[in-house]
Parts: sequence; C-alpha cells; structure tokens
Amino acid sequence: MRLSLRYRLLLPLVLLLVGDATATAWAASAAARNAESRLAEQQWAIVDTLGEPRSTFPLTQPVLEQMKGFSGAEFMFVPTGDLPRESVSTFPKPQPPPTDVPRAIPTIKTADLQLGPSVTVEGREYRCLRVALREQSPPRRGDLYIFYPESLRQSAVADAVRPLFILGGAGFVAVVLAFAFGSRLVRRVRDLDARTRLIAAGDFRPMPLTGTDDELRDLCEAVNEMARRLAAFQDEFQRTERLQVLGQFSGGLAHQLRNAAAGAKLAVELFLAENPSADPEPLRVALRQLARIEANLRQFLALGKPPTGERKPCDLAELISHSVSLLKPQCQHAGTTVSWTAPSERVVIVGDPTQLSHLLGNVLGNAVEAAGAGGEVRIWLAATQRGALVEVSDTGPGPPRAIAEKLFDPFVTGKDQGIGLGLAVAKQAADAHGGHITWERRDGRTMFVIELPRGA
Repeated sequence: MRLSLRYRLLLPLVLLLVGDATATAWAASAAARNAESRLAEQQWAIVDTLGEPRSTFPLTQPVLEQMKGFSGAEFMFVPTGDLPRESVSTFPKPQPPPTDVPRAIPTIKTADLQLGPSVTVEGREYRCLRVALREQSPPRRGDLYIFYPESLRQSAVADAVRPLFILGGAGFVAVVLAFAFGSRLVRRVRDLDARTRLIAAGDFRPMPLTGTDDELRDLCEAVNEMARRLAAFQDEFQRTERLQVLGQFSGGLAHQLRNAAAGAKLAVELFLAENPSADPEPLRVALRQLARIEANLRQFLALGKPPTGERKPCDLAELISHSVSLLKPQCQHAGTTVSWTAPSERVVIVGDPTQLSHLLGNVLGNAVEAAGAGGEVRIWLAATQRGALVEVSDTGPGPPRAIAEKLFDPFVTGKDQGIGLGLAVAKQAADAHGGHITWERRDGRTMFVIELPRGA
C-alpha cells in the first residue's frame, strides 16, 4: 500500500500528540490528588496536635481565630457532656453544626487522608472535617469541625496542575508547528514533482525559487540547472537534426544548381567573346554573381562539417568592397543606400578568403534586405589589438522577437522568402576563424558586430 509522505510525516506527530495529551492528563490528575492530600495532611496534623493527651490548648474563640490565621480554614467547636455549653466558631455569625458529617477519630491512622465531604455555609462551599475529641477534661470534650474553603482547595489544585497544562500546551503547539512545517514541506515536494513532470513533457522553463534557503531549495536550483541544460541539448539536437535533413537532399539540389550556374556562366562568357563591342560591366557583375552562387553552393554543402580552408593574409577592406560591389545592382533596384569608406590603414588578418567572403557577404546581404526600399546600411571597419572589428548596421525593424535568440541557427528566419542559412553560414565562418558574431538593437538600428583575431 502506498503511503503518502504527508502521512508518514504526520503519523509520528499524531502519536506524539496523543501521548502528550495522555501524559498531561495523568500527570494533572496525580498532581490534583497530591495537592488535596497535602491539604488533608495539614488539617489532620491540627487534629493530631489537638488530640494529644498532653495538649492543653483551650478551644476558645481566640485560639480558634489563631488557628484560622495559620491554616486559612474556619473552625467550630461543639462541646459535649453533662453540663450544657455554647459552641464557639470563627464564623462571623453563629451557625448550627452540620449533622450529616460523620465523625472521624484522630487515633485512627489511614493512608488515604481526606478533607471531608462538601457542605455549604452562608452560601460558601467548604470541605468539612468533623473530629471527636474524647478527653476527660470537660473544656476539651466535644466535636471539632474544620471547614476548609473549597475555593482555596481549588486554587491549590490549580497551582499544582497549571505547570503541567502549560507544558502540555507547549507540546501541542510544537506538534501543530511541526504539522504546519510538514505540510509546507510536502507542498514544496509536490511542486517540485509537478515541475519535473513538466520538464519531462518538454517544458524547460525554470521554476520560481521560494521558501527558505535549505536543501530543498538547492534541489530546486539543481532541477532548474538540469532544465537549462536539457533546453540547450534540445536546441543542439534540433539544429543537428536540421543539418542532417539538409545533408540528405542538398547533394542532388546543389548538383543541379551548380550545373545551371555553370551553364549560365559559359553562356555569358561566350556572349562576351562574340560581342567585344558590348558593355562588359553588367555581364562581369553577372559572372561574379554566378561565381558567388557556385561558392555559396559549396559552402551550403559544407555547412555543419569541420571547416577545411586555406590560411593566408586577407585584406578585409578589399573583401568588404568586393561584397558591396556585388550588392550594388540590388541596392540600386531597391533604392537602398550603402555607406562604406575603407579605413586609411590596411586591416589584415590570416584566414580563408572564401569563408571570409561568405561571412561578410551574408551579413551585408542580410542588412540590405532588412533595410528595404529607401533604407540605409552602414559599414565600419577598424583594427584592434586582437585583430579586427566590423560593424554592419541597418535601419530595418530588426528580427521578430520570437527568433531573436536563435537568429544564427540554420533555417531560422523572419523573412517570407528566406530559408535562414545566411547568418548560420556567417557564424560558422566566424567560429572557424576563432572569432564571434553578435547582434543588438542600438538607437533604432540593427547592428551586427564581427570580431576576428589576427591569426597565426
């Protein structure tokens, strides 16, 4: 049978509470009996003292008053004998002696001493003890009544029982607090269980960290860290899966596209050879574009594979100028302005010129498309202590928020006609050279920052 953690925690507490209540009740009952026994012993001590043969105390009004001051009880002495005598008592008004109280003989010793039955005198309740004094001397022969106030007896019993109930109440409060703590602990465990089930279902959002700083909070932090790693693993798996799918159909597609590009390139070259008087510049741009298509197809086939390129000094200003010239017809057609001025000094790094051309060309092409008609693209290049820094900004609206964190992943794009490979290729080229590429929104512009090391 499955027993919930809540009940496992609460069962010992309930048993402890029952045991505490039982022990408190038994101890309180014993304390009440002991308190009453002590009061009875005090009263019987008075009786024993008066009952001794050597006792010569006259049971007069002043003597009874003194006895009242010592014990707090009321006294009444009713003489017996041949000569009639009046009774004396400490009550303010004369009272008839209670006749239904049995006599107790002081010479009899019992283990269970009692205060006597309950009687009411002048509207006040007392515990009455009636003792028969049998001395031969007439002044001390008669019945002695000891009236102990019930209120004093109850007060003495309460004083004896009160600490026990205080301790019992403290135990009850401790059990209640333990119950509350256990319930809170179980609730946190259930929240953690619910969160782990959500993680198993694919929801990797971190759970809020609540409660005190304890081992359970450390466990929640560990679960959040696990969720973050699982989310990263899932993203990497999806990226790898997309690349695998890409590799499955890219071979045949690239082969057909390369054949078409090669045929177009041969046709343009043949036209230039047969028409030397024609303006060659537009056709040369077309040839460069076809060459770029071939290079992009090679890069497309190499996406996701370890880079294998040559390393030689590359002038980044020349590569940027080359990319700008390729984009010039597109910018003229759309009315997009490209602001680019090469720095006065050369910025040279060691790298693969083909990969660097893809890196710069894809970033610039992405900026031109994002800026749109009437937009502006700015390019800035500078040498740094580590290598080179390239900034490309455009006046476009920026990527949608839904893809902002995955902008460099393959097949992630915010364009209607885009396939999401340009920035993925750019990132792979930057990583292959030991650099990195980032983006941000600054002053209403989208800015891509490329940092490249100088290289060996």
